[in-house]
Amino acid sequence: MPDIPTVTLPSGISVPALGLGTWKMGEAPNDAKAEIESLRRGLDLGMTLIDTAEMYGEGASEELTGKAIDGRRDEVFLVSKVYPWNASRRGVIEACEASLERLKTDRLDLYLLHWRGEHPLEETVAGFEELRRDGKIGAWGVSNFDIADMEELMAVPDGRNCATNQVLYNLSRRGIEYDLLPWCQEHEIPVMAYSPIEQGRILRNAELIRIAKAYQATPAQVALAFLLERDKVIAIPKSSTASRVEENAGAADLEISDEDWEALDAAFPPPERKQPLEML
Repeated sequence: MPDIPTVTLPSGISVPALGLGTWKMGEAPNDAKAEIESLRRGLDLGMTLIDTAEMYGEGASEELTGKAIDGRRDEVFLVSKVYPWNASRRGVIEACEASLERLKTDRLDLYLLHWRGEHPLEETVAGFEELRRDGKIGAWGVSNFDIADMEELMAVPDGRNCATNQVLYNLSRRGIEYDLLPWCQEHEIPVMAYSPIEQGRILRNAELIRIAKAYQATPAQVALAFLLERDKVIAIPKSSTASRVEENAGAADLEISDEDWEALDAAFPPPERKQPLEML
């Protein structure tokens, strides 16, 4: 069993720093069996945070996740996300109830605003807080928020109850390191890194391959280890097979030298100035 590190949320709850993403899962019926097996294998390995969204396959990912966690709900820290156009006070509540139905559960552990839309943050937060009081969610957070968005959020009633900010972050997308990541760390708001291996595109990088070979590891494991080295960062790679989940879990056991981290910095330079927040 790999020793999966943990990140502590503002509530004091500890969650694995390496979880399971589900984007594009549940969309191909022929793949469902392998996808369910991959999520269950992740739970076996201690990757007990599962991230999904009503957007993914228009609910198909939530339905598949519900099947994967059937009988194991209490092992899982379950995260889902609401569309911005559903993020009015009443809309958030209705969307959450629909997600709970698809997931076949009575609660989410964390519920996120997927990205900013037309509804005022005050309304969205009020809906989140009502869901929290009613026990339908344990906590709430946001996704794809830059510093200006986060500061605006902090100024609305109950905005400081935000538990996380989920953003695009990987070796090739390091813009948040200039300002957003330090801001979140200072405010003790963990960052969830989606697309942590850039949907596989960075895995062909020659320097990443060289370093992986030096540790008898895979490029994906080194890319994930990069994120696991960061304070208050949770990586949520999506893997559709149990073998790939096992590979990802192995990232937790890697001990990369300072020299090799410097080599990765040379291959994937950190930002030197403010950059627009990137999204997929």
